[in-house]
Amino acid sequence: MHFHETNNDWPTDALWPAMVGWVAGTAIHLQLASLPNPVVLTLWLIAGVLGWLCALFCASKWRGPQSGHRRQRRQWLGVVVILLAQVALAFSLCGLRASHFASGALPAALEGQDLRIVGVVAAMPQRQEDGTRMRFDVEHATLRGQVVRLPPLIDIGWYAQGAAQPVPELVAGDRWELTVRLKRPHGHRNPHGVDYELWLWEQGVQANGYVRTGAGDNPRRLASSWSKPVERLRQSVRDDILAAVDSPRAAGVVAALAVGDQRAIERADWDVFRATGVAHLMSISGLHITMFAWLAAAVTAVLWRRSARLCLVFPAPLASLVLGVSMAAAYAVFSGWGVPSQRTVLMLATVALLRLCGRRWPWPHVWLLACCVVLAVDPWALLQAGFWLSFVAVGVLFATDPGGGHKALQGAAADNSTGSLLHAFRERAWQLLREQWIVTLALAPLGLLLFQQMSVVGLLANLIAIPWVTLLVTPLSLAGCLWAPLWVAAAGCVQALGWLLGQMAAWPLATFSMAASPWWVGAAGVLGGAVLVMRLPWVLRMQGVVLLLPLVLWQPARPAQGQFELIAADVGQGNAVLVRTAAHTLVYDTGPRFSRESDAGHRVLVPLLRALGERVDRVVLSHRDIDHTGGAPAVLAMQPQADLYASIEPEHELQAIRPATRCEAGQQWTWDGVRFEMLHPQPQDYEARAKSNALSCVLRISSGGAAALLAGDIELAQERALVASDADLKADVLLVPHHGSKTSSSPAFISAVAPTLAVVQAGYRNRFGHPAPEIRERYESQGIHVATSPECGAARWASSAPGQLHCERNVARRYWHHEARKLLSCRQEKSDPC
Repeated sequence: MHFHETNNDWPTDALWPAMVGWVAGTAIHLQLASLPNPVVLTLWLIAGVLGWLCALFCASKWRGPQSGHRRQRRQWLGVVVILLAQVALAFSLCGLRASHFASGALPAALEGQDLRIVGVVAAMPQRQEDGTRMRFDVEHATLRGQVVRLPPLIDIGWYAQGAAQPVPELVAGDRWELTVRLKRPHGHRNPHGVDYELWLWEQGVQANGYVRTGAGDNPRRLASSWSKPVERLRQSVRDDILAAVDSPRAAGVVAALAVGDQRAIERADWDVFRATGVAHLMSISGLHITMFAWLAAAVTAVLWRRSARLCLVFPAPLASLVLGVSMAAAYAVFSGWGVPSQRTVLMLATVALLRLCGRRWPWPHVWLLACCVVLAVDPWALLQAGFWLSFVAVGVLFATDPGGGHKALQGAAADNSTGSLLHAFRERAWQLLREQWIVTLALAPLGLLLFQQMSVVGLLANLIAIPWVTLLVTPLSLAGCLWAPLWVAAAGCVQALGWLLGQMAAWPLATFSMAASPWWVGAAGVLGGAVLVMRLPWVLRMQGVVLLLPLVLWQPARPAQGQFELIAADVGQGNAVLVRTAAHTLVYDTGPRFSRESDAGHRVLVPLLRALGERVDRVVLSHRDIDHTGGAPAVLAMQPQADLYASIEPEHELQAIRPATRCEAGQQWTWDGVRFEMLHPQPQDYEARAKSNALSCVLRISSGGAAALLAGDIELAQERALVASDADLKADVLLVPHHGSKTSSSPAFISAVAPTLAVVQAGYRNRFGHPAPEIRERYESQGIHVATSPECGAARWASSAPGQLHCERNVARRYWHHEARKLLSCRQEKSDPC
């Protein structure tokens, strides 16, 4: 920063501390566990304004010749004042915005109530195997005839009640009158897991629930309108694609590229795309928006120069810039205006605006300004992986080719009357090839930091997939809106690419995974990746390898010899427990299946195991119920070396994936000085063909002075049998039987186990009312601390500190995280609220 003696350039020189301050103030705000009082935020806002006024006043007083030392001191004083003022402004404005949004949250008293609402289908509905999910703009709401206030945007599901009550056709823009039950957004909280509550907060959704279709609920379509014309058009195109293309899998990819419907892509395809590093191509990403902007700018430049009159009115380079960004924005809106598309359009618009104003800023200034613009629109983007991937990639491209930051549009808009579009296209293709190599290498450490996984075949796959998808599949998908047979051609291209990517994903060592590392290790790795691609002497570049080594070699701490730890994952209504010893790992149950395309294994356990760097030795499935086995296929696929113990029947579908050893009382083994003992079921229980809960595998784990008991879904009869047996049931921590149901947790069983801590794995406001209030009271009356998944999130317990339980919801709590109150039984609250 240089405050010139004449101060003519002072506003420009003040930009970098202002931009750094805005980013810093936003980052500080996002660390808050709770929102400050609006009065406090207003005072911070006033302080920021006064700071700027002070800086402006001092700048006007510092004109004229001054000694060099004195001038330099005042320059840095000005930097500090502007930086702090901007931090205060960003912090206060973000806080006031968040406070205003939080004030519209769903009142706790309305959770689970039958609410009659009138509103409009706000976005293209998403079809699922058991119904449809939709965003809904609420216009009016009542509870038992009384007007109530609801959040303006909610997310609700409409589920089919068999063939007799299918879900009607839902169209964006239609006005409906519905009876719904809502709850506040409440996601799973697991170590290194996705922050679902932040994702909904960022999208403006403050309640979710489902449509009631019972007797007297009477859903009614009130009107069909074009009040949401873009969403209605997107839905029409999406439905036409699905009807025109025979292959549902290929049709899903075409729909994703044409209208941004990423949920149309099946999970198996997403797995292949991630394994080959091309997932960013299969949705409307920054690359698509940028390429669309460049192509629109290039075509505009060629056509504009054909008219001398137009060139006299407005120069061709500037016209191509404006139309290129405008067409990119239109494409982003048509594709759903997702957060990645918004970021890209804002970045392109920022760069284009600087060029239109004749500004030639250094690339760090351009990069920072684009970052500030994005954060001004969406402060919470700073916590999203996509934000960091986008801006680190752009920053690396700027740093490795300082002129390249403007080339996305300038290359197409350059005043070169003799250059052909084909020549510009070839130059752009070569530039993209170089950029892809740089971005792949530079982002690999960031991908490991954020996702604990990188694609080894990603560079090769992207070299094939980027031109194929960007220049062939995407144009055909969009052109199909004008002539439907082109969708079939696009689907054929998708199938050909899908076959090739499937072969590459099956290669040995196609992906590389590692455990999650601390932020400082990851930051060093990202810096090392950037150094490797810089235009520096190779001797200096090799220093990047040194910075990368801690990231690649990082190993998380494990329990000591003779000790073990439990992680009761937050999977909703189901069981899933990770048991770790010094060198072994066991998974007890794998959580529920949520839908045909989603389960706790894929959504929670696989990312958790990857983040911890786990190699699972054994999977124990307590019994066949889907809330205990739903995630097993994903876990077993990720861990091919793990053996399987279960009480499932021989003909169960999981037997085809991994033959299971039948768990029986008396089985025992020792890992690293830790004893594992199966206490139930007895062999005769299988012969009696008892119901699934009665066959639950009960596992006791002990190490000297500490023990844990995992009880599955056993009920009163099995508890009595265990108490009557000679088995040692004593444990410091108990996985409460049957999620706290009234059919389990007898006083005799609780006394026999005598735990200090009891963990209940259950879903927030689950329809079973687990844990039952009387069961919770039974534990607490004996001085046993009860931790439930909705209140605690993932619960972590270690045999080295048997009296302590660490809750993930208490770790890095933020103001948008939901704090669940103590759950009540469905029968205790009016209107069957669960």
